[in-house]
Amino acid sequence: MARQELLRSVFDQSLPRRSASQRKLRSEAMSRHLISNVSQDRVKINARDRVFVLTGAGISAESGLKTFRDGNGLWAGYRVETVATPEGWDANPELVWQFYSERRRESQASHPNAAHYALAELEDKIGDHLFLCTQNVDDLHERGGSRNMVHMHGELFKSRCEADCGAPVIEDRNGYRSLCEIPLCACGARLRPHIVWFGEIPLQMARIQHEIDCCSILLVVGTSGAVHPAASFVHWANMRAASPARTYYVGPEKPLNANAFTQIILGKAGEKLPGLFNLL
Repeated sequence: MARQELLRSVFDQSLPRRSASQRKLRSEAMSRHLISNVSQDRVKINARDRVFVLTGAGISAESGLKTFRDGNGLWAGYRVETVATPEGWDANPELVWQFYSERRRESQASHPNAAHYALAELEDKIGDHLFLCTQNVDDLHERGGSRNMVHMHGELFKSRCEADCGAPVIEDRNGYRSLCEIPLCACGARLRPHIVWFGEIPLQMARIQHEIDCCSILLVVGTSGAVHPAASFVHWANMRAASPARTYYVGPEKPLNANAFTQIILGKAGEKLPGLFNLL
């Protein structure tokens, strides 16, 4: 058996199989956008490599979801500080829930694109040698088939106690339009969106740091390089004196931290990620 086929067969063992409908959707999306990458744009991955992937708003924008990083500081017509800060929640929880209820509706109407499917396909092939960290709160990666991942800024379809009383985070796909509709925790406090707002600490940072320390390849997709700590991940990977990672950026424009990457690959993620990975 050829070495590449042997590698794939080893990684494929114990990986759960996707449903026929999920495989069909992924195949159709990738075939619509698959292009030939020139050889210098391909990311070579061998059996010893561990791949850390960070995705940002750009990959979700290709599925039609709005981002807040526009020139006038608005997110879907709202001031960010009124809907994405603890102070905004304290001042008007009804407005905050109206905003996130609309984001839930929009997200449910959107679909994974070829970039989401390409990352799931890579995970199919290399298993837990791939770790996905996303700044996005939507569930497009999960619907695209990704499993080994962390939402560092929280998840849109979950809610939690505003008082952090210790109650578990719950799955929640409902919309709340008025103050009286907002559900209460068992402790009596309101439930808030499970979102990391500005001024709050991103989730699972210890695990993220560990995965960056272990990776040999760091791939960043569709981020501006302006929001920390995510903008620092490439620097953390570069600071490992003994074995700095190979670092790649994929997106339509250069990020603010472009000089920190080994290679910049310009273009839409849905066009560049399919066919980007070369398993050795």
